[in-house]
Amino acid sequence: MAELAPYTITPGTLAGLAQPTLPLTGGATMRPWRETDAVAVQAAYADPDIQRWHVRRVDSPDEARGMIVSWQRAWAQERRLEWAVAADDGSLLGRLALKDLVLFDGIAEIAYWTVPAARGRGLAPQAVVAASTWAFEAGFRRLELEHSTLNAASCRVAEKAGFALEGTRRGAARHADGHHDMHVHARLADAGGTVPLET
Repeated sequence: MAELAPYTITPGTLAGLAQPTLPLTGGATMRPWRETDAVAVQAAYADPDIQRWHVRRVDSPDEARGMIVSWQRAWAQERRLEWAVAADDGSLLGRLALKDLVLFDGIAEIAYWTVPAARGRGLAPQAVVAASTWAFEAGFRRLELEHSTLNAASCRVAEKAGFALEGTRRGAARHADGHHDMHVHARLADAGGTVPLET
């Protein structure tokens, strides 16, 4: 069966790219995950807020290491693109992912978390902006961001990163306390390309 329109991002394009390290301000970078991040990943998923909004816990460093290996492999498989957000001393500050990639349409969804010690510094909006700018340059044309309507902090991150609120998906995601309505935000490449960080 032949497609009647070309792929927005030709399959194999992303797999052929070396994962970049993206600079952030305040002594932080977005870098590829390392297996040595496993203990820090386990600790991050012990945080009640990360468990609440990401509906996951990690029970051992080995389980965390397995997650990291799967994140590393996912890049080559063009399934998801994962970065660790880290301080200059190597300590883990957060995670940024482009997931649910649709290469035909050039669409991806952004997901993120920050560890408790890194919150309130504007790090998450910076990481979203850096990943968005890279993604648009790589050929994506639409980036989406969803969060529970009860997650006001995530809504602020989306707004600061220039993602317009498009609507609400009712009862769309399962959390530990039941199904939540989800806000849908999005940013289009042709709405400005490089994303300005709103203060």
